[in-house]
Amino acid sequence: MAHINLLPWRVERRKVRQREFFTQLGAAALVAIGFLLLWWLWMDMRIDNQNERNAYLQDQIKQVDARLTKINDLENVRAQLLARKQIIEQLQANRSQMVHLFDELVKTIPGSARLVSIKQNGDHMVLGGVAQSNASVADYMRNIEVSPWMGQADLSKTENSHDASRMPYTFGLTVALQRPKQDDGTAQDSAAPASSSSSGSRAAPVTPVVTKPALETAPATAPASTSSNAAPVKGGAKS
Repeated sequence: MAHINLLPWRVERRKVRQREFFTQLGAAALVAIGFLLLWWLWMDMRIDNQNERNAYLQDQIKQVDARLTKINDLENVRAQLLARKQIIEQLQANRSQMVHLFDELVKTIPGSARLVSIKQNGDHMVLGGVAQSNASVADYMRNIEVSPWMGQADLSKTENSHDASRMPYTFGLTVALQRPKQDDGTAQDSAAPASSSSSGSRAAPVTPVVTKPALETAPATAPASTSSNAAPVKGGAKS
């Protein structure tokens, strides 16, 4: 007798399909969970890597900031050194100016005048003295204006004290200081040593004299002798 399965075959087939579906669904869920786990691990690694890069950049920024601070300090030191260098160069250029000025004061002052005070303020010099007459003061001003180391002379005051002294007139002058002009029109360096009259000899070194603003010197007097042996005054000064 033939064996006949009386169970409904459609129900069995449905159960098999359901088992396959749930199996595939579980496999897909496992694959999705694994993919999410791998993606999370990969993003975590990227975050850690970016954090390390940020930390490295922060460290480099701190080092650059420290270097910039040092550079700023060096720039300040450089500016201070340049300012000192300019001051030293200025003093070096004017180191012998006072020597030439005193020499010119002796050469330009006439015998009928005498200085009692000298005051230097930057590029100007204030002179105070006594003279026999206003003509002597005028001669002195003309001698100053032709001097290579002194320029325009402005008369600030002249008074007659009407006393019985030999020089009753008191005067005050404001003299602009300058440097001698070279052949090309530029100012001559006052620190350059003067050449000797003989071609084979060398000039003796001049002791540097540093001038300061508003420097008052002792009263300078010039010989008042009017004898015939006195040296002629530069610029046509009268004895």
